[in-house]
Amino acid sequence: MGLDQIIADCKKNDPKAQEQLYQLFSKKFFGVCLKYSSSYEDAQDNLQDGFLIVFRKIEQFSGKGSFEGWAKRIMINNALQKYKGVRYMEVINENIPEEDVEIDDDQIPIEYLMQIIQELPDQYRLVFNLYVLDGYSHKEIAEMLTIATGTTKSNLARARMILKEKIEAYTRIKIKSLAK
Repeated sequence: MGLDQIIADCKKNDPKAQEQLYQLFSKKFFGVCLKYSSSYEDAQDNLQDGFLIVFRKIEQFSGKGSFEGWAKRIMINNALQKYKGVRYMEVINENIPEEDVEIDDDQIPIEYLMQIIQELPDQYRLVFNLYVLDGYSHKEIAEMLTIATGTTKSNLARARMILKEKIEAYTRIKIKSLAK
């Protein structure tokens, strides 16, 4: 059964079709939820809540554009709802220059990169993921998180600085271990 048919059946509240849709996208969307959640357990909750929203709003999917993109946006928005109105999201508003962090993929394991991104403070991790990994603009991020555009820029710069420091420390440790 093709995706279009599964979606059509989901619009009829067919539980088997909903299960198929879940099976098709749950692993990919769990990764999305993990990026925007503070823990593995929160990501699991966000995935379940996100799918409930997808099933509830699937009638709104017109078939134009990618279903995956439409549903991914729901997953991201659902996870971000947990942070809306949280006071600490507005605290940092410093003028920190943006700088690119260059990473040599051959030297840094992807698992380590994902771990240090996950360890970022929530406000930095959310902005970093939205901007760097999902390609949203600072204006869009500011609207999604209900914070100032300057705050998104500052949070991104801070996230990059923290990641750069951790990557440099990792590289120093790796070089020392190779020298022995």
